[in-house]
Amino acid sequence: MSDRAKPWCAEERRTLARVAELKAAANSPTPDGPPGKRRQSVSLVETGRAAWAEQTAQRLLEPLGRRWQHVQGVVDQARRVARILDADQAEVLTAAAWLHDVGYAPALARTGFHPLDGARWLREQGHERLACLVAHHSGAGYEAEERGLHGELAEFPEEHLLVARALTYSDLTVGPDGRRVDPQARLEDVIERYGAAAPARAIRRAMPELLSIVREVEAILDNISAVYE
Repeated sequence: MSDRAKPWCAEERRTLARVAELKAAANSPTPDGPPGKRRQSVSLVETGRAAWAEQTAQRLLEPLGRRWQHVQGVVDQARRVARILDADQAEVLTAAAWLHDVGYAPALARTGFHPLDGARWLREQGHERLACLVAHHSGAGYEAEERGLHGELAEFPEEHLLVARALTYSDLTVGPDGRRVDPQARLEDVIERYGAAAPARAIRRAMPELLSIVREVEAILDNISAVYE
């Protein structure tokens, strides 16, 4: 087994344990009656990183209009996915969702490649894990290659755990206006808009991997959907 696969296998075991825990909770006796389907509240106390991330994203991205709408929609999706994670990882995911597009802020743009610009700024602020998640979200490595920035992006180690997949899932299932969209249609729209430019070339190469990530996360969510019905 490769070193890259080992952390994912360990996290997969934790995720399966979390799914089993949620299913057990759904079928445990309630104070008012027998076991059965019930909604389990998922509260995420967004302190520390997540609260800072929200405030920072709003300050830097709210002036960008639709970009801010998209970010808020991605956070909503991330919070939905966060129920399959423990509290600490859920907070990391939420913080990364708030900041995944922070590199679009004019004050931070240096290279014009938002994952890299955002990651470099986050590293300067002392948020190394968030920097790495932002650097590689949604197949950014493919576009970095097309732009000749692969070496620069490689300064940030790529994470292969569920949090990274969940961030990509949350981004790909939300459109520019913050509404949920079909991920394949979203990717095809990028290809159509950019034609022969680097983003379109990158998406063509990345699409199979990105859609596989979407299916993977959706399968986990479907497995616990009974808990929240």
